[in-house]
Amino acid sequence: MQELLLALARGLVDDKDAVSVTVDDPREDGTTVYHLSVAEGDMGRVIGKQGRIAKAIRVVMRAAAVRQGEKVMVEID
Repeated sequence: MQELLLALARGLVDDKDAVSVTVDDPREDGTTVYHLSVAEGDMGRVIGKQGRIAKAIRVVMRAAAVRQGEKVMVEID
């Protein structure tokens, strides 16, 4: 899952080395939170107009998690 998020983010940004993902321990309800960090100049590329790209990233991650029987949440820092 972490590699999928990294691949999605690196495909969108200019500074690919600044992309990082940290993973929190699962919460009580079993949800794993992924924190995506990108360079300040690339933040707009990851969020998109009216948050459309960020929503699409979250949808793809949730769909992949369902296939593996997991619950995930993506936060963009």
